Amino acid sequence: MAKKVAFMQGNEAAAHGALYAGCKFFAGYPITPSTEVAEVMSVELPKVGGKFIQMEDEIGAMAAVIGGALTGQKALTATSGPGLSLKQENIGYACITEVPCVIVNVMRGGPSTGMPTGPSQSDVMCAKWGTHGDHPAICLVPASVQELFEETVRAFNLAEKYRTPVMVMPDEIVGHMRERIVFPEPGELEVIDRAKPTVPPEQYKPYDTQFGDVPPLASFGSDYRFHVTGLNKMADGFPTTKAAVVQAEEERQVRKVEANRADIMKWEEYMVDDAEVVVIAFGSTSRSARFAVNEARKQGIKAGLFRLITFWPFPEERLLEISKKVKAFITPEMNLGMCTGVVKGCIEGNAPVHGIFRVDGEPINPNEILSKMKEVK
Repeated sequence: MAKKVAFMQGNEAAAHGALYAGCKFFAGYPITPSTEVAEVMSVELPKVGGKFIQMEDEIGAMAAVIGGALTGQKALTATSGPGLSLKQENIGYACITEVPCVIVNVMRGGPSTGMPTGPSQSDVMCAKWGTHGDHPAICLVPASVQELFEETVRAFNLAEKYRTPVMVMPDEIVGHMRERIVFPEPGELEVIDRAKPTVPPEQYKPYDTQFGDVPPLASFGSDYRFHVTGLNKMADGFPTTKAAVVQAEEERQVRKVEANRADIMKWEEYMVDDAEVVVIAFGSTSRSARFAVNEARKQGIKAGLFRLITFWPFPEERLLEISKKVKAFITPEMNLGMCTGVVKGCIEGNAPVHGIFRVDGEPINPNEILSKMKEVK
């Protein structure tokens, strides 16, 4: 039997990926250029017994997502730059309370209202540093409609597996482009559900590390009753100011992601093996980069592409390894050097890094990248 094929927008694909992963709750607030995610969820969730709610603002939407996730449902919200800023306090709350949820943030120009209909890649630092305090960070940056579907499924898997918020950050071009998509059959893509407690309710502690760095999570409304607070907490969820407990808890919450980098990180290498110039790119910019690499090869330039699919955790070790055998890196991005700075920090000066930055609402085209290759080769 042939698989279902569609010509679909990226934002629509993100919504369908969430449904494939088993999402049953969406709370959000309309904002360009992410509104189509909410529109699709409003139509499709009731068909599968799920719930959709449009909240009064982005802060309330993130709070509702946390509440929905605590009842045992896979929960999603979608937003863009200004909305992501408003959500940050409650994203921090989801981090410290270890509530699995997914935030789709379709990147547009900024700061503030910026350029609502223009593409950008300037929110990637918000994914790691947007909310205050030390906390885990997982951020995925898909580059196609098909990949946006699949990475949204993976985002839910990572959220459930590691009890943490996960961000999916397509830029506006990926969110609004339309491409052919082949829908996977049920069961074809892995779908992970959170670990449930194996102890009776009277013995359950929501942050009990005897089960490892990711404790099982019971559902509100079940026989399990437990306390959730944004304060530093003990294993039973109640607040504490004991230095040793707070230190261990903070370190564990970050460690559950950092110790599993190999499981979380994902990237693509294209013609990197013999490359002298490697382009590091993500999202729609990586599509221009691939075209530029192909053109460079035709012209005798040994170019390659390192495409980020996971932005956080960042693949530092692999880039450090590549940096020991190339002449230069090129980092095109629709911001003023966010990825470039991270790359420079992890390659220890082994090779020069040449950035190409645009924040004018226009995409970086292949000719810009090819010209830079000729300049630095």
